[in-house]
Amino acid sequence: MDEAVIYTILGEAGFTKLCAAFYKRIKTDDLIGPMYPEEDMAGAEERLRDFLLFRFGNDPRYQAKRGHPRLRMRHAPFAIGEAEAVRWLELMDAAMDETKVPASIQMDLRTFFTMVAHNMKNQ
Repeated sequence: MDEAVIYTILGEAGFTKLCAAFYKRIKTDDLIGPMYPEEDMAGAEERLRDFLLFRFGNDPRYQAKRGHPRLRMRHAPFAIGEAEAVRWLELMDAAMDETKVPASIQMDLRTFFTMVAHNMKNQ
C-alpha cells in the first residue's frame, strides 16, 4: 500500500467526505452506534478524519491534538468483538461506495481498515 498515492487520490476533501458518510451511518446503527455519544459525534468524526489524514498524508493535526494514536488503548473502554469489527467494516465499505472512492485504492483502504478493526477487538 502506498499511502502517498492514496492521499494524492483522495486528498483532505475525500477523507472528509468518507468520514461524514461513515458517521452518518454510525448515528443510526444499532450495534456500534451506542458506543458514540451523540454530543461527541462531531468530535469522533473529526478525530477519525484527522487520524486518516495523519496516516495517509502525514498531516500533523492528529498528533498535535492527541499525540501518538494509541488506538487500542483509546478503544479499550468499549466492548469490541467480532460482530462490532465486522459492522464497522460494513459501514466503512458503504461509506466508500457512497463517496465513490476510486476502485484503484479501495482494496488498499479495505486492507488497512480490516487490520485496524480487528486490532481493536478486546472481547
